[in-house]
Amino acid sequence: MRFRLAFLVFLIPWSLVLAQETASVREGERAPLREVEQGAYLRLQGGVWYLLEAPAHEGVKGPKSFGHSLQLEVGYEFAERFSLGVMLLGTFNPANSSYHGQSKNNEAAGGFSSLTPGLSAKVGLFGFNDAHSVRRTWIYVRAAVGASFFFPKVLLPEMDFLLNGGIGVEYHTRLRHFSIGLEASGIGLLRAGAFGFAITPSLRYAF
Repeated sequence: MRFRLAFLVFLIPWSLVLAQETASVREGERAPLREVEQGAYLRLQGGVWYLLEAPAHEGVKGPKSFGHSLQLEVGYEFAERFSLGVMLLGTFNPANSSYHGQSKNNEAAGGFSSLTPGLSAKVGLFGFNDAHSVRRTWIYVRAAVGASFFFPKVLLPEMDFLLNGGIGVEYHTRLRHFSIGLEASGIGLLRAGAFGFAITPSLRYAF
């Protein structure tokens, strides 16, 4: 008798667990997969980073510089239209030996790079459905702000505040977790009064 009671005490909880798992599997089979994943994401973005006027001493006009950028962003899409992210942006801009940046007594010359941690926000403006009524294509605006640190420091010893904002298009592929995009944006380095523009393709993975 005691053995039977012990066996029932052991068996009943496992039976309840198995029944719950079976119900969950059946419910999962009925639930349709989302065509476009939302939530946490990882974005890789990079391309042309063109400065119309590189940072220089006050009263001195810096040269134009055709460079490139690479940006890594981790964020969260709170709704279909809105997302926030933390970014790390790296850029490189070549320059000839006549460019002395903000160096003292022209002791440094040539190209420079920067590293910018910051925040990014994106808002979807218009969405377009595909042939199966799935909203895959979005026109969006994005704005980012960060603190730029330049290298070599002898050439550009002062950090600057970066503003970067523009408009882009993003397409959510049939591989649910992936989307691709293309963005055109303006660049502003506030302390140096330097401006430019960027054209950057992107690849995003949503978890």
